[in-house]
Amino acid sequence: MTQSHHAPAGRRTGPLAAAVAACLALTAVALNAPSAVSAEPAAPAPAATAAPAPGQVVLDEHFDGPALPAGFTAVEGDWKVENGRLVGTSANAGQQSRITFGRHLDDFRIEATARFETAQDTARWTALGLDIPASGATPWSIATMRTGTTAGNGLEFAQRTPANAWNVTNTAAAPTAAGTGRDVRIAIEVHGTTARWIFDGKEALRTTQVARTPDGGQAFIVNGAKVSFDDLKVTALAPGGWLRPAGSPLTVFAHRGASSAAPENTLVSDEIARRGGAEWIENDVQPSKDGVPYVLHDDTVDRTTNGKGRIRDLTATQLDSLDAGSWFGPVYAGTRIPTLAAQLEDLRTRGGNLLLEIKGPHSRDEVARIVKEIRDHRMTGRVFVQSFEVDALRHTRELAPELPLGLLRGDLDADPVAISKELGLSAYNPSDGGLAPRLNVVKDLHAAGVAVNVWTVDSATRWKALEAAGVDGVITNRPAELAGWNTAWLQGTTTPVQPAAPTVAITSPAAGATLDRAQQPVTAVQATGADTVRLTLDGKDLAPGTALDTTALALGKHTLRAEATGPGGRAETTAEFTVAATPTGLAALVLTSGADRNAVATLTVMLGQGQYQPLAQWADNQSGRGIPAERARLIAAEARALDTATRS
Repeated sequence: MTQSHHAPAGRRTGPLAAAVAACLALTAVALNAPSAVSAEPAAPAPAATAAPAPGQVVLDEHFDGPALPAGFTAVEGDWKVENGRLVGTSANAGQQSRITFGRHLDDFRIEATARFETAQDTARWTALGLDIPASGATPWSIATMRTGTTAGNGLEFAQRTPANAWNVTNTAAAPTAAGTGRDVRIAIEVHGTTARWIFDGKEALRTTQVARTPDGGQAFIVNGAKVSFDDLKVTALAPGGWLRPAGSPLTVFAHRGASSAAPENTLVSDEIARRGGAEWIENDVQPSKDGVPYVLHDDTVDRTTNGKGRIRDLTATQLDSLDAGSWFGPVYAGTRIPTLAAQLEDLRTRGGNLLLEIKGPHSRDEVARIVKEIRDHRMTGRVFVQSFEVDALRHTRELAPELPLGLLRGDLDADPVAISKELGLSAYNPSDGGLAPRLNVVKDLHAAGVAVNVWTVDSATRWKALEAAGVDGVITNRPAELAGWNTAWLQGTTTPVQPAAPTVAITSPAAGATLDRAQQPVTAVQATGADTVRLTLDGKDLAPGTALDTTALALGKHTLRAEATGPGGRAETTAEFTVAATPTGLAALVLTSGADRNAVATLTVMLGQGQYQPLAQWADNQSGRGIPAERARLIAAEARALDTATRS
């Protein structure tokens, strides 16, 4: 995640430096050629029924009646209402007893109280059906809980395929055992193909591989056990769910795929990231010479392939011939640069979501081609577009308002909330270094409904600090390690995470520096874990980033003090610097004094001749006349200091 269009701030230069120099000189990032692309979004198909509003309770059932509630269809096994609970029985491990209910929802939370009354063994299970036809026929997507929930596969996300075979996509151990005779509150939050398993109020497992159908509803399923259910509720959720819920770990974004383990921005890197637990694959997109969107970070192919040249100067045929794996390791020889179309199809069929960075400036037509690819592959619900380029985001919003947007930043905007509202952002994605001095903006953005995902962070120490600061997700080259760190973090959520103590350092001017009047260093403070940073110069407030006006400071020592305050406490530091008399500094005082032309000429001649004592006396004489009084005092003091230094 390099910001290739934001140059770092350089050393300050300006008229003063030039004038002093003049005075001293006087004194001494595979398709065929693209088809026509419509710039307008396709009209949505009319919905059969209106979608429920976010937060609307679609189903709220407590099984208080004598029979199965309306809309509940017992497909297999024995199902009945008994003592105010729905009871399902499966005679043996080969019977998948199931009862279907509800309606198709893209974004929802299903929750219920479940109790194993009896079980043939600890491997028997019950499940919440997340996407299952009313007939109960395959395919299904379910969230499973065994009686032995503390086993490594005590909780699962699984699919029953059209071939009536199992595909278990994700497993985890629950923090406590369900056993028999114990009520357990279970819940699953689903956003499209993504879901969270919540066991007794604590998240325990995630997946990006919920297989969805056009009309699948919900269900209860029981295997080799007798299970009772109560307090069933299904609630519609807002799409996305970008903000991290309380008690939930950081969202894992795999930077260019698992780029620490495989060649970046390739399908093999994506596959390793997916298997390692990444919820989102972050990749870059740029067009070929003939307009085909390819997945590549750099604007040239030189670094990551055996070819050379700008991607925009190479055709799709040329790009398809390049080896994009050998540079990383011989085992990856022959790996290709994927087209965006190939990547979308891979994610659609194998699972996963795409955080797609539009890399570099793109025209409206180029963005329209990207949007067409996303729509053609039916991936609008699983793609999040981000960019450093504001125009690219504006084009995307105009062409595809259904796609969520994220703004990438190296340094923070003056008002991140304002620009988020202006661009209609779902996420504001800064660099770790850019966010660190202003962690308070996380709360401000969350209050505005905007998520914060930070790039590119590979350190467990920083993951801990960012989690404590409340950020929502981390873009990392090491997705498997972050997924593992999340698992360990979940094991410790019963103990509140203590925010890291803030740190603060004054980096400019450096401690112990000696400055003259011609220098105007910009004050710089680096802080971590801080909501506020205060800087003072000799006890007076000074905004970090302010250029020091050394022409207004007395000769001698001066003290900068920085104080950082954050959730983890307070930290402070000091740095002393010295303003010393030099011929260069005296020249700066003269040239910026505001004195009349004759006075400047006289002072310059005496300075050039090294006549410091006469210069001081003449400055005293002209104080308040040809030279402003305050500046005359500084010029005289500077000259006398130089005279003393010369004589000693």
